[in-house]
Amino acid sequence: MTKQNIRSINVLRLALVTLGLTLFLVHCAPAPSMPPLTATAPSATSAPQKTGGTITIALSSEPDTLNPYLAAQHAAGEVHIFVIEGLLSVNEKGEFYPVLATQVPTKENGGVSADGLTITYHLKPGVTWSDGVPFTCDDVKFTWEAVANPDSGAIATTGYREIQSVTCPDPLTAVVKFKSFYAAYLVPFWTVLPRHATGDPAQMTKWAYNRKPIGTGPFKISEWVAGDHITLVRNDRYRDAAQGKPYLDSVIIRFVPSNEVALQLLQTGDVTVVGGVTQENLPQLSKAPGVVISSAPSQRSERLLLNLGDPSVDAPNPVTQPHPILADARVREAMELAIDKQEIVDKLLYGKAAIGTNELNIGWARCDTPPSVFDPNRARQLLDEAGWKVGADGIRVAQGAQYAKDSTRLRLKLQGPSGDSLREQVEQIIVERWKQVGIDAYIENAPTSAIFGTWDSGGIARHGKFDVLIYTTGIPIVDPHSQIEGYFASWNIPSASNHGAGYNYARWINPIADAAIKLAGSTPDTATRRDAYCRVMQQVVNDRPMIYLYSQTAIFAYRDTLQGWVTNVWKNMGWNAADWKIK
Repeated sequence: MTKQNIRSINVLRLALVTLGLTLFLVHCAPAPSMPPLTATAPSATSAPQKTGGTITIALSSEPDTLNPYLAAQHAAGEVHIFVIEGLLSVNEKGEFYPVLATQVPTKENGGVSADGLTITYHLKPGVTWSDGVPFTCDDVKFTWEAVANPDSGAIATTGYREIQSVTCPDPLTAVVKFKSFYAAYLVPFWTVLPRHATGDPAQMTKWAYNRKPIGTGPFKISEWVAGDHITLVRNDRYRDAAQGKPYLDSVIIRFVPSNEVALQLLQTGDVTVVGGVTQENLPQLSKAPGVVISSAPSQRSERLLLNLGDPSVDAPNPVTQPHPILADARVREAMELAIDKQEIVDKLLYGKAAIGTNELNIGWARCDTPPSVFDPNRARQLLDEAGWKVGADGIRVAQGAQYAKDSTRLRLKLQGPSGDSLREQVEQIIVERWKQVGIDAYIENAPTSAIFGTWDSGGIARHGKFDVLIYTTGIPIVDPHSQIEGYFASWNIPSASNHGAGYNYARWINPIADAAIKLAGSTPDTATRRDAYCRVMQQVVNDRPMIYLYSQTAIFAYRDTLQGWVTNVWKNMGWNAADWKIK
């Protein structure tokens, strides 16, 4: 059967979508609340008898790269996790466990030196890349060399700059030496790059690997048809192949126009798994036969990110090239006070979400900052004080504003990744609320790749070509240091000099936060680190480079034919795909 015929059948089946009457099952996993522990392996799952077969996962956006150190899109991680592995990973309980290493390094097992500067990894013997080349310490060393190279264009560099050296006493031993104590020492090498299948680190953005990576994971890339799908097939050289893993023959990642289309395809059985399910989808899915819902409290939050630099300038310096409107802290405060976050939670999320407060909403470093209040009168007062006066049409114009020329209209562009109906409804509520205090905002969403693309591709966020972004992100790993440093440290503002490295798209500079980030990364004491991170969060609350709207619950939906699913808010969906089977 041709691909064209398959697509035609899928379109026909989509047209016949109907709702059934079977109630869904809900599985709730507890949120990690303690410092990260260690584990020897992922949780075991009950195994059905049948192996083989193919499942299909629907994604509403297509990645622009599968290189984990260049990718800024969530979609990229949802694909490359099937292929690319690291020395360690984290299970659903928030515990580190060994993947390509034989054990998690600790002081007790000799993997961590007394001063905490030297980490020794013993690598699993007999592991090969999917093309048959042996995996060795040299690949670990190359990963550090490539990511730390200032010309590589790598954006996920936190932790690698702090490494002084990686040495290989033998092919199965990697010794990582840090320049100074680095608290998140287990985070680097969350993925490992193959020296033989990549290229010159200075040319990383041009590697063929970025489209078809070679990995050690349970699957490998078979084809990537732009705009349609990526096919992953069983890696016959997978280290657990003797145990029959992976059990599936293949996984198809199908790109669909929206999450709504993905859910329709789930109900017809044309796709097996859909991530990014929201509370608004639950009434629909509760009546869908053969659909299972899995959920857990998430570390991800929907937020507004405010650009403190002038968007008319490429990669603006926020000190010398401030945003004419948003550089004034009073305007940012007024914008938050004008938003009724409870309205968003109640009307759009069925009351099943928490109002957002800061980046650290779950986990061992959780910070309890109170939610903002809804106070449009105070918002109007602040805008008046900031020199923004109400015009004849109700929209404010500058009259003595700190950064804007007189008569400048208080007009802002609100942008988010396209294809998300929930986000679009949130945007509409925000725009209406802002209008009530005299802020003229308009919505101009764009593909994820356009907003969060690489520096070389002209990504809007990296080049500072925006006013306000709305999107979801959160702590991707148990240790929050990489996220906090990446998004809030002044040295992680993307620029031409660092080739767009870092995620501080707001271009926020705060000396108190910078000092606290450095302290948190310099001590092994958990209490000290937590206090330091919470000082950072308090500065974020005060300055508002980000405005947190609501904290998400991670919700996934899949067909009941899929066995072995385990929800893990710390990793992408396919984190335990080697254990998946079809009933």
